[in-house]
Amino acid sequence: MNYTYEEVHSRPFITPGSDIPENILHLSHSFGYDSGRRGNLQLLDDRTLMFIAGNILVLLDVSTKEQKYLRSCSGGGIGSIAAHPSKDYFAVAEKGNHPNIIVYEYPSLQPYRILRGGTERAYSFVDFNRDGNLLASVGSDPDYMLTLWDWRKEEVTLSCKAISQEVYRVSFSPYNSGLLTSSGSHHIKFWKMASTFTGLKLEGLVGHFGKTAATDIEGCVELPDGKVLSGSDWGNLLLWDGNAIKVEICRKEGRNCHAGKVQPFSLEDGLLMTFGSDGVVRGWDFEGIDSADSSDRSSKFEMEPMNEMVVGHNVCLSSVVKSSTPDSFIWFAQDSNGAIWKLDLSFTYSAPDPECLFSFQAGPIQGLDVSKKSHLMATTALDRSIKVFDFLAKKELTTSHFNQGGTALCWAPTLVDQSGGLLVTGFEDGVVRLLELFNPQKLNLASGYTFKGDAKLRLKQAFKPHNAPVTAVAYGRNGEILATGSSDSTVFFFTVGEKYKPIGFVHVPGPVQTLEWSPHSHSENRLLILCQSGHVVEVQSPDPEAQKPTKTFQLSELPSKVFRFRSIKSRIKREEEIARRQEVKEKKRKEREKRLKESKLPELEEEEEEEEELPAIYIPDPPSPLCCGFYSLPGQFWISMGGFDAGFLYHCKFSENQDQEPDQHQDEPFDFQPVHNADKDPICSITFSSDRQLLLCGMHSGFIRIYLLQPGDHSLTSMQAYWTISCHDNQYGHLRHICCSHDDHFVLTAGDDGNIFSFSLLPPEELQKELQRKRAKVPSPRRDLENESFAKDIEDPAAYSIETAKQKLEKDRVRREAELYVAAKRKKLAELRKKFEQLLKVNNSLPEHVRLTPEELSLSPRFAEHIERVTAERVREVRKQMSWEQERCSIKLSKLQDWFKDSVVVTVVAICSEHRVSTYSLPALTETSAQVVHQSRASPPKEEQNSVQGCRKSKAEPANNGSILEEEEMLHPPVSRPARIKLTDRQVERLLKTAEKAEQARAKIEKRRQEWAKLYEEKPDENFEDPHDVQAIKEAKEAIGDKMESDKDFKVPKNLMMNAEKKRAELMGLEDNIRQKQTEMNSKIVALRDSKVRLLSQLRAQAERVKKVQQRLPAHLHRPPPTLPTMQPEETPEKRLQFSQAKLERYRVLRDQRLQTMGQYDATSLLDQLEKEEDNEKNGEERTSSLSASSASSVTGGKDETAGGEGAKRTEREEELQKEEELRLLYEQDSLLEEMESSVCQFDAELMLLRHQKLRLDWHLKMADIHQLTLYQELLLVNEFEKREDSLQEKLNAHIKEENNITSMLEDFNEQLALKQADIAQLQEREKALFSAFQASLGLENKFEEFLTEVFKKKIKHVKKKEQTEEEEEEESDDDSDEDYDDDDDDDHSSSEEEGALDSSVCPPGCEPELLENTLQLRERRLDLEKLVVEEKKIAKALRRECDTLVKKEKSMKSSRKAAEEDLKLVYREKQQKMDELHVVVPLRLNQIEFLTNGSVPSDLSPAQVLDRTELNRLQEQIKQLQVEKNHQRDLTCAARQQHIRLLHESKGMNTNIQMLEKGCNQIMMKKYGKLVDLDILQTLPGNRILEELKQEKLLKEAAYAKELKEWDVKVEEARDHLNEVTRRNTECLRRMSSLISQETELEREINKRQKKMGRQFQDDRRSVVQKDIQRLKDLVKTQSQEAEALRREIFVLSHQGGHVLPPGQDPLPSLDPNP
Repeated sequence: MNYTYEEVHSRPFITPGSDIPENILHLSHSFGYDSGRRGNLQLLDDRTLMFIAGNILVLLDVSTKEQKYLRSCSGGGIGSIAAHPSKDYFAVAEKGNHPNIIVYEYPSLQPYRILRGGTERAYSFVDFNRDGNLLASVGSDPDYMLTLWDWRKEEVTLSCKAISQEVYRVSFSPYNSGLLTSSGSHHIKFWKMASTFTGLKLEGLVGHFGKTAATDIEGCVELPDGKVLSGSDWGNLLLWDGNAIKVEICRKEGRNCHAGKVQPFSLEDGLLMTFGSDGVVRGWDFEGIDSADSSDRSSKFEMEPMNEMVVGHNVCLSSVVKSSTPDSFIWFAQDSNGAIWKLDLSFTYSAPDPECLFSFQAGPIQGLDVSKKSHLMATTALDRSIKVFDFLAKKELTTSHFNQGGTALCWAPTLVDQSGGLLVTGFEDGVVRLLELFNPQKLNLASGYTFKGDAKLRLKQAFKPHNAPVTAVAYGRNGEILATGSSDSTVFFFTVGEKYKPIGFVHVPGPVQTLEWSPHSHSENRLLILCQSGHVVEVQSPDPEAQKPTKTFQLSELPSKVFRFRSIKSRIKREEEIARRQEVKEKKRKEREKRLKESKLPELEEEEEEEEELPAIYIPDPPSPLCCGFYSLPGQFWISMGGFDAGFLYHCKFSENQDQEPDQHQDEPFDFQPVHNADKDPICSITFSSDRQLLLCGMHSGFIRIYLLQPGDHSLTSMQAYWTISCHDNQYGHLRHICCSHDDHFVLTAGDDGNIFSFSLLPPEELQKELQRKRAKVPSPRRDLENESFAKDIEDPAAYSIETAKQKLEKDRVRREAELYVAAKRKKLAELRKKFEQLLKVNNSLPEHVRLTPEELSLSPRFAEHIERVTAERVREVRKQMSWEQERCSIKLSKLQDWFKDSVVVTVVAICSEHRVSTYSLPALTETSAQVVHQSRASPPKEEQNSVQGCRKSKAEPANNGSILEEEEMLHPPVSRPARIKLTDRQVERLLKTAEKAEQARAKIEKRRQEWAKLYEEKPDENFEDPHDVQAIKEAKEAIGDKMESDKDFKVPKNLMMNAEKKRAELMGLEDNIRQKQTEMNSKIVALRDSKVRLLSQLRAQAERVKKVQQRLPAHLHRPPPTLPTMQPEETPEKRLQFSQAKLERYRVLRDQRLQTMGQYDATSLLDQLEKEEDNEKNGEERTSSLSASSASSVTGGKDETAGGEGAKRTEREEELQKEEELRLLYEQDSLLEEMESSVCQFDAELMLLRHQKLRLDWHLKMADIHQLTLYQELLLVNEFEKREDSLQEKLNAHIKEENNITSMLEDFNEQLALKQADIAQLQEREKALFSAFQASLGLENKFEEFLTEVFKKKIKHVKKKEQTEEEEEEESDDDSDEDYDDDDDDDHSSSEEEGALDSSVCPPGCEPELLENTLQLRERRLDLEKLVVEEKKIAKALRRECDTLVKKEKSMKSSRKAAEEDLKLVYREKQQKMDELHVVVPLRLNQIEFLTNGSVPSDLSPAQVLDRTELNRLQEQIKQLQVEKNHQRDLTCAARQQHIRLLHESKGMNTNIQMLEKGCNQIMMKKYGKLVDLDILQTLPGNRILEELKQEKLLKEAAYAKELKEWDVKVEEARDHLNEVTRRNTECLRRMSSLISQETELEREINKRQKKMGRQFQDDRRSVVQKDIQRLKDLVKTQSQEAEALRREIFVLSHQGGHVLPPGQDPLPSLDPNP
């Protein structure tokens, strides 16, 4: 494991086959610091700091400021670094595809160990433990893998996924090496290395925030007792105990420990130190934190820090590292705002102040440019700083800070500033500043003061052309015009001079990305504006001498061209795919032609292959952003696009048609240049060397790319080979700025990761020589610069821009002109009005006949109409505006009236007496008293009970259903049915009748089943109790009770259990009842008042009639009419709420008078005064009416007298008529007066009756008030017990809920166990069926039965079909594993014993192979079934264990529930006792008191008892009834016991009868069907169509077979005839043969005789001839015998419907000729 740095570090990529040298660039220096990266500061020794800069690891010497560099090994970046506790090693965790962790030796800086395979993409944090023997690493997205390494052995110790969120850090506990803590985005997790039977494992617990808001945790500290202290986003400390927050620590009065994020970082000498983003380090008392605990009122613990150090006001600390010197208090801190601090945390008076060692720019670098004359570089960033560097000397020269962050920077060319010291910078508030760089040492100061430093920046001019961040600045090629672009989509032009003056601006279609002036090679001076939206605009350079517009700076007439990019990438890819496919086709065609040529076969038609669909044309929406671009030829330019269109450089030109709107343009590039390996890595910045032979590209991934170009190659055809290397961070270090020095010896880069690198194009040796020979020169100050006043800066971010200020000036000018015009008009109107008034005076002074009328003076009535119309319109507008206020006031008035109407008391006064009756004052009900808010605290809600009961469904499903079905299919394979057979009409009719009978039987059975079900429902349970008896017992217990409430064993009935809700409801019910009674009485009184009003109107009418009657009667006959009653003010109090406009006006007058006289007023006194005035007015009106009435009566009296005077002249007839009229009038007068008196008396009687009713109601209401007081006391008492009851009730509900859950789970497990047992029984039945199938396959008297039985029962080691997973193996218990081992041993033993006895793979002679194969298959099924049985038994055993555990839990839970119920009963009993002790007021009359002493009522009635007489009588009567009822129940019990005994005997007899009937029925079924069948199923079986079809098919096949048998019979007959013929011929042949044999015998005999006689010479010839004949005849006989045998076999086969079968191995015989 020996590594060298040269072997492992990443190297640049060079296009193969190119001539580009590998060392074209050399890293010179790093000027930046990625201060925003977490934990980006480590300490190797007292003088060497280490931090990450993109793909570079920088080792910085604190004293000499020298840097050493280590490149990343993967080229994908560096994720995290960590120093070994001994400082002899440090770990570098990288990023990339499966990155590594490289452990380097220090100070040799050589790789020592390489750790591989810890994560997929990147490491986010690494840390050593305190001993340094373990290394912990955590990965980032997507795996978040936590890994512990034995790094010296390059081995993984433990590994597991940390969490599914971003992890910021992981650390070992310094007190226990087996504990770790990881934290990150909204989480913290506590890890423990636990020992298990399989070895070490990582066990993690996620921290629960509980009531505390979830927060990102940047850091934490492990405490000695195992607790963990972490920070938070809001600045407080969180103390974790276990995986929960014990307490939140803050400062006194709830102040945060830090402002912003806080991180604890050290625990030393009893002092726990924290730092925060507020730039403060504080020390806290460890003992106080460790013993901190929350109070009942708050979960926070307040304490103050012991020590405090303020590092700085613009400081944001993010990490700290401690010096390696023993007993040192020196710490080095990382500042997220771009600094490294040295801190002395001894917190003593002699401790030095914090020292800023290094200062960098924080955040992305927004602008970078180099001097055109020297080796100087300037940068700006959003941290509001501008820095100038000498990159040759590798040092920073000066820094300037402003109020806003910088966003663009440009170094002025020498044409503008010969000294080369002018910088143009743009800021995020739209301000552009001109800064002068000079050497302050060369200033001539009269005071003799000298500046420190080699350079200084001075503001020369500031102006604000934009309202948004400035994104680009550029000087024209002649140095006469400065252009600035902004994200507000404007480009502003300025003239260059001593003072920059605005020319004007143009609008562009999108935010400006870059500005590019046309080079000198172009004939016209134009500006190329590249927008982020994909638009490119080219404008003509404005003429500085042209007359400037006065109203606006916008250059609307400036010629321009617009190009809008349209994506062509998908089309390029499509064409490439077409070319590739064409190439593949061409290659295949050539190979095919070559094969045909070699094989010399005729050419065949080639089958066309089906091609895949070509890629679709895709246009991204929204369009891809534009990154950068540059001019090529006049009117042509190259651009680089991001997003989907990345991977190409597009050559574009402006179209000739520029009439459309910019957003309507759709322009496509006319050429493109592919960029290798850049589909997801676009070019962000482009620059050229001075000779344009080097094209330098800054990539989105932080890589530098260099292309070698040919001179004058504007079409980039030579842009092929390239050199590239990674320098900035690959994820967020987008390289947006890259440029060359003025002499092309250096390349400067700046990225979004805050890093700034300088690369040298010279080797290091030549660079040293150049450094010795040259120095960067800072420009000298201008003459008399020290005497010039400082330029005015724009510090207000809200200041007006140049255009806005001009627009405001123009608006102010227009407003002033308008005001002057209005003033002139008003002056003229005033003069005309004055002149008109003078004319009116003159007209009025003239005589009337000469004077002009107003109509003549009016010029036209239309003016008046117009004024009226305008006035009416204004009135409508005002009413419309005031409508909401008017509606609000009216609603408010109605509410007040409704409120006071109920509280107004109406008093009705009697007419003839002083009796009166008044209504009750009913204030409006409040919302709290109108409804009961609290809900009932019942034991578990019904929803929970229903959910618990709903959960008690069967979850047990047979685990081997699939296998069972599969086995059933194997034992009984499905039979394929043929096509359906057409049935006959008779069969169809029979099926229909059968189905109808089955339906009738089914209906009959269903009806009988329903009757039985109804009967069984009516059947009482064994423990059934009569509901009437239960209700009677319940009522008796409630009414009588067997315990006193004071007894200890007294159980409070549920209906008597009183809680706050019930008591409150009772109280509210009483209040509602009281209010209802009062409302009813009030309605009666108001109705009486209304009747009085009607009566008064009636009396007035009757008085008028009496008055009319008396006018016609003489005065001496007048009866005095009764005094008319009037309505008293208290009878109509609602009239006080009524108002009129006159009343409101009078109130306003009185209020104004009171304010003028006294300065203040009282509304009540004003209302009283107003009422008095109204009463006076009414009295005056009454007096006036009485006076008029008296005058009228006097007039009437005068008339009567006159009539009387004239009466002497009347005749007798007239006198009689007058007397009759007087009598009628007297009667009418008397009747009217009597009617009036009776009406008044009736009204008074009704009032008296209502008064008595109200008095009685007052008595009842007073009793209700006393009862309400008692209820309120009880409510207060119940509220005291409510909290205890709630807690106990919640505890009881929790126990009940848990008990229900356990019961539900127990029922589920029992159900599963029952199903498993059923499955086991089913499997055992299938085993029996399998054995029966085996026996059936053997048949009867099989001689191999014993062998096949041994094969079937042989125990072999069954091969598992599916391997168990690791999880299943871990879950198996030890007992089960032992059983498995025993079974395997038994199987092995049995198989070894039987191995020699039989071999199942060899079929014994004579045994059918099919039978052996069937036996082997059945054995496999048997083994499968046995395995299933074993597995099911294991599952059943586990379920049985679970059931036992749940039974124990259920018992303990029942005991807990009972204990909770007892506690609740005790509280109920105590509450009831307290309620019984309350005093109750009972008003009594003297005649109700029977507790007398010596015939008198004693003064102390405390020993007495209050009883209700009716209740006492009822109880005494109930005692007698209960005694009678007791005797009656005793008699009923005896009768019921006798009936019960009789029913038991009858039940036994009926059961015996049922058993006998069942036995007889079973015997009949066995005789008829041969087995027991279900008669219901048998009766309801419909006609089986399949059976009928099979029968029909059977008949058809029988007919076919019969026909075929007839044919075979004919064939057999023919064959028999043929056999007979052959037999006959054979017999003839045999006869001939026998005759020939006999002839042969004779001939032989003759031959022998002749042989003796003949000579020896003829003997041999003759013998050979005879022998041949003999042999021929023997062959003939043999052939005929074989043919006869074959015929016999053929006859036998044909008789058995067989075919012609020859003996095995014999050829067929030749056919016999019938004519031999």
